[in-house]
Parts: sequence; C-alpha cells; structure tokens
Amino acid sequence: MNVAILLLNEGRGSGEVAREHVRHLIKLGHKVYFLFPGNTDDILGAININIKIHTDVMPVHEYLPSAGEHQKQVARMDHIEMDKYLTDYKRALETIAHDVDIFIAHHANLSCVAVHSIAKKYKKPYVVFVHGTGIEPRHNNFWNDKNWELIERALLEANGLIVTTKYVRDKLVKPLVDLDDDKFLILPCGVDLENFSPNNVEGIKEKYNLPDTYVICPGALTESKGPQNIVKASLEYSEYAETIFIGAGELKNTLENDLNNRGRFLGFVSSEDKAKLINAATLLVAAPEKKEHFGIIYAEALAGATPCVAYEGGGVGSIITSTEGILTERSPQVLGDKIKYLLQNSGLRRQMGVSCRVRAEKLYNYDELVKELVDWLLPMINA
Repeated sequence: MNVAILLLNEGRGSGEVAREHVRHLIKLGHKVYFLFPGNTDDILGAININIKIHTDVMPVHEYLPSAGEHQKQVARMDHIEMDKYLTDYKRALETIAHDVDIFIAHHANLSCVAVHSIAKKYKKPYVVFVHGTGIEPRHNNFWNDKNWELIERALLEANGLIVTTKYVRDKLVKPLVDLDDDKFLILPCGVDLENFSPNNVEGIKEKYNLPDTYVICPGALTESKGPQNIVKASLEYSEYAETIFIGAGELKNTLENDLNNRGRFLGFVSSEDKAKLINAATLLVAAPEKKEHFGIIYAEALAGATPCVAYEGGGVGSIITSTEGILTERSPQVLGDKIKYLLQNSGLRRQMGVSCRVRAEKLYNYDELVKELVDWLLPMINA
C-alpha cells in the first residue's frame, strides 16, 4: 500500500514514533510519503517531503522558551492564523494525494484537519494518531473554538484513531469526542531492542566513572518532569545507591545544590550513551508532576532489563506491572522507601529484570507493532 504520514513538525516523541513506523513500513515493502516542515531526506527509502510554510515561525505543541519568537503553540492560534498554516499543509498533501492509498495524521491539531480536507476531496481513507500532547490543551481551555470544531470533525470522520494507551483513549480523547472503542487501535510506542538490551553496556560505567550500583533518572530538568521529587526521594535511599540524572533544564543549579553528594547530573548525553546508561542501571526511577500519556523511558528500561520505580497514574500502568517494578502513590518519601526496598533485595531485582526483558520483547517490538498497524489499515483501503 501507499501510505502518507504527516507530522506537524520534526517532532520529538511522536516524531520518533512516526520515523520508526516509516522505516518498518518500508521494510515490509510499502511505499511511504513522509511529510513535515524541514524534512530534508530524513529517512532512506521514503519519499521525504519538506512542507514549505509561509513563515519562519514553526507550529509546535509545547512552546520552548529558548526558541524565542520562532515557535508558536498551535493550541494558542486564532482561526485566521491556523488557516494560513492549513493552506501550506494542504498544498503539500495535494501534490501526492492521487498516489496515496491511506493517510496517517499525527496529532489532533491542524495536521489532522489538513489530512481530513484532502482525504475527503480525493475520497481516500485516513486515520489520526492522537498523542496526548496534542489533545490535552483542550482539557485546559486552549484551542480557539472554531479551530477545535475542525479538529473534532476530523476525528469524528476519520476511519480510525490510534492511541498509545487506554489512558489516552478513555481520559483524554473520549471525554471530548464521542467515539466507540472499536474505532480505536491501541498501539504502544516500540523500542529498539538491540540498543536497549542488558548486553549493551560495554564501557559505559568507565566512561562516566559510575559505581556498580546506581539509580538513573532520565528526562528534562523541568518541574513537570519531576526531578525535584527524585532529589527528595533520594534522601531515603542514598546510603545504598547514587542517583544519576541525564538531561538538562532550568532546574539544574537548584537541583545540584539540593542533591548535594547523593548523585550527579550528566547533562545531555548521546542516544547511544543514554541506552547504555539505562541498560547498566540498577533501577530506573521517575516521578513526573503530570501524569504521563505513555512514558517511553519505562519501555526502554524494560528492554534493558532494568526494573522501574515510579509514580502511578496516566499510562505508566500499562507498561510497568508488579513483575517489572513498583508504582507508588505520588509522594517522594513513599517513592524513596520503595526504591530503598528494591535496592536491598537483589534477588527480587534479578527476577524483575528477567520479566522486564520478556515484556519488552512481547509488547514493544516495532516489527510486530507495525505489522499490527498494517493489518488494521488494510481493510480500510479495501472497503
């Protein structure tokens, strides 16, 4: 089949999911058009299309203060502003629509509105991959009403919706858009099972001068990601393990002062080093302030056979069960106590590590996930 996959922009989390889908669809013999502003031959084998937008201001989901005036959050656009971007995206889609069997739009935003318009014009099926970051602003009273009406219509008239977890479906999408469960495909994010593997640890402890036992906390050093909660939790277990933070953000100086000698901040690391650091860790820990829609770091930890201790809530419960780690109430002290408990129980950790890898291979293998996606899409094309 000939598939067109549209992103709002290059993307981070959702962008990586889209890229993996593109690669694996090509591997299965499908023709893939891959579209987003700034796409310069992003993926070998795909027909990469750079969407030319009318301005140097990039539409985004979450505004980054460091970007200055070169980004604009789509959920804050008025209708005239969004309509100008829609023209750009529709123009790019129109050039390929005749050769497309099915469209996949990522996010409930102007991407799905553009795809809805072109798919209907050319009488082609389309689906929307609804990520939490795109639709969540509507729950917080964002989105111009006229813009939201277009998005809602695009979701209602889609041939299907993809979500990563039941949490996204039941708590973020269905309260806003009245759709039956059978309209949805729950398709989790996958993981690179070779990169994230307990065997892929060579040289990493020596490179960063790490102890044999350490707890890792990946993610941006921002309040919403909750590193401040891990710093507080470390008071409960620091005699058993250092806490290693990877990532950067505005809280770094404050957190370094509060952490004192109980761990270290490595800053940004390469994707290769990130994988090895997670694989070699004794535990992965996280305590985000906001309930996560999926949480790719947990799936990565499973693949690396690294048990997890994290706050409960959101989509994390679909990834971590009691055989792969511990989910706690949203309290740094309780979290710290559970981390301490696992650090004291090496036998239980080993059992959990085995279960982690088995679960990752079963649920987060991109080869299998994309085959499932294809099986779901084909009847829509043949209908």
